[in-house]
Amino acid sequence: MGVVTIEVASLETVKKRTAAAFRGEYQGEFISFLTEDLLCEILTAPRLALIRAMAGKGPMSLRAAARLVGKDVKTVHGDAHALLRNGILKKNSKGQIVFPYDAIHVDFTVPAAA
Repeated sequence: MGVVTIEVASLETVKKRTAAAFRGEYQGEFISFLTEDLLCEILTAPRLALIRAMAGKGPMSLRAAARLVGKDVKTVHGDAHALLRNGILKKNSKGQIVFPYDAIHVDFTVPAAA
């Protein structure tokens, strides 16, 4: 399915991109967070490892995802549900989880402290 860009973007940027998409202008695939802190809160190292391992592999059970990352199912269950709640993972009609992209591009700028 291609590359998804995970980014920090303002609400205004997301609105502009959405409006352009409604006009039929392809915008690419994005998962946007309002702040760097929120991105880091949701995309912890274990969760990033999980989506990296799942990228391009199609739908799978939690047990299969746990095997991919060498973790127990309970741990992966918590991480997978956090990623599902935030729209990063999807669930298919069979209840399997999927990261529907082949690759991830993370893009954000950390500004100087005020």
